Amino acid sequence: MTFIARSFGVAAIVATSALVAFGAQAQEPAQNDGLNGTLWLQTSVEYKTTAMSVFAGATRLLDAAIGDHSWTAALEQDGNYMTKPPAVILDVDETVLDNSAYQAWVVTESTYYSSKTWAKFVHDMISTPTPGALEFTKAAAAHGVEVFYVSNRKAPEEAPTIENLKKYGFPFADEKHVMLRGEIETWGSNKTPRRQAVVDDYRVIMMFGDNFGDFTDEIDGTVAERLDVMNKYSTYWGERWFMLPNPSYGSWESAAFGGDWKKSGEQRRQDKLDAMDPWAGPGE
Repeated sequence: MTFIARSFGVAAIVATSALVAFGAQAQEPAQNDGLNGTLWLQTSVEYKTTAMSVFAGATRLLDAAIGDHSWTAALEQDGNYMTKPPAVILDVDETVLDNSAYQAWVVTESTYYSSKTWAKFVHDMISTPTPGALEFTKAAAAHGVEVFYVSNRKAPEEAPTIENLKKYGFPFADEKHVMLRGEIETWGSNKTPRRQAVVDDYRVIMMFGDNFGDFTDEIDGTVAERLDVMNKYSTYWGERWFMLPNPSYGSWESAAFGGDWKKSGEQRRQDKLDAMDPWAGPGE
């Protein structure tokens, strides 16, 4: 009887252990391409110090950019601009405002970006300043430079965007200086018309963004073609154009799979793997 009881007890323990192991395996987090990038944005000092360094470097160049009236950062700037007042253009998302909470929600909920959930996030107005952004824009304003926020947020999101910027004290957070997609019929996702609207009246001395399209519209192409465009404007980077790191999303990702979002997730992932240049390995 004692032997039978002990055997039953051992069997129960084994069965319980197997169920626990199975449950742990069943609850293992799903793979998500955005996990590491979003974690880096939210938790790493490496990201924060990189962003701070970008804005600090730009701040040190303000006096030189203001004083040199031939200095311009906008490709759209032509004609007689030397007497125009100085301005800077900054993107909003992941440039002056940190929206990593939305990306973290996408990852933890195993879901995906949609304009509907994004609009709700924007209206919650919980985005926080990107490290260094508030300090730079305040420094620019103190130097007499007007600040324009050119974002691909949609026109109905203007009011919460302005309020989110105002909450932290960003200068020039108003309808004139916050320029969103669709506010005017010609203002689509391509930012050239909005940059043009700024350069009509201002000399743009610096531009900031986290995506290639924040500087030029020559963003569609293969990985190699985009590198060629980057090199074509090599004298702009770090002096007139300032790129913020964003490993979570952007045109860099879609370039790997030809911008074809109709491909399955598996095919897009394979295309991204194929776009990489791996080490051959240790061999035999």
